[in-house]
Amino acid sequence: MKKKEIVELLSLKEPEAVRSLYERAYATKLKTVGNKVYFRGIIEYSNICTKNCYYCGIRRENQKNSRYEMSSKEVIEAGLWAFENRYGSVVIQSGERNDKQFVDKIKGIIKELKTLTSGKLGITLSLGEQSREVFEEWYVAGAHRYLLRIETTNPELYSKCHPSDHSMLKRLDCLRILKEIGYQTGTGVMIGLPGQTLSHLADDILFFRDFDIDMIGMGPYVIHQETPFSRYKDKVDHEENLQLSLKMIAITRLIMPDINIASTTALQAINPQGREMGLKAGANIIMPVITDIKYRKSYQLYNNKPCLDENSDMCKSCLEGRIATIGEEIGYSEWGDSPHFTGRKNDKV
Repeated sequence: MKKKEIVELLSLKEPEAVRSLYERAYATKLKTVGNKVYFRGIIEYSNICTKNCYYCGIRRENQKNSRYEMSSKEVIEAGLWAFENRYGSVVIQSGERNDKQFVDKIKGIIKELKTLTSGKLGITLSLGEQSREVFEEWYVAGAHRYLLRIETTNPELYSKCHPSDHSMLKRLDCLRILKEIGYQTGTGVMIGLPGQTLSHLADDILFFRDFDIDMIGMGPYVIHQETPFSRYKDKVDHEENLQLSLKMIAITRLIMPDINIASTTALQAINPQGREMGLKAGANIIMPVITDIKYRKSYQLYNNKPCLDENSDMCKSCLEGRIATIGEEIGYSEWGDSPHFTGRKNDKV
């Protein structure tokens, strides 16, 4: 698919044409990755961040956020809850840090979870930019997927969203290193950023394809009131961002039929049925938050984050019902690896 065609699909407004796009994407999903939804239980390890992104609620200079860091015991307990409840994988997510204490603690948590679950619990990391040595340490310890969102692949827009000490080239280099090490490599973008165009979004999709990405986590841009981008609050059309996000999921599924695509929590922040809509548009991954409730309100990247007051058991029960209503099943006790990654790995053997 060429860029012009992607832009045309993103421009669709007529309900029947949009519905046809989603139906094509869903049929492709069923053919390539099936009707199973795989859970990745998110453990929000810490909201301490060295980055200062202009759109993010846990940015370094947000003085109104109460900072926290979970103990190793708390993280491991959450991971074991996921394992006992047959979640195939967890995601350890955090603000970006590079200090030795952070690196060593994460390594210890990974090894302990692997030991306690006899290697059966899949571990995805979403811990920002690190050195090759750190990525390798965590991989050897037992992590096998890494999500590092680029947020936008347009250099000019990237510079508008980040301070001058944030490097898009460094982020791209990290993605290359992750692939070289052997991680299932994921990235993603925000959809509806101030100044973003359909041309930018089309380029993002082509980047996913050309970079040979294994998994995508992307969703609508939602304002956080304690950020510099809050000045755009009257210009951001959240409903339009939701619709664009669903089109992005569908088009990406058509172009990269065998990758994993998440139906992100941000979709639900705009529409109560947002995650189900994402699944019907071609997504096959859900990332329920399993962080202890006492930390959840402090880990808000954007406003209106759902499920802040629901414990892990409540979230599981809710999602089971939601997924059943659209005729899909949950891939319990399965890692749900990207067939795209598996195929590429087998090609190298």
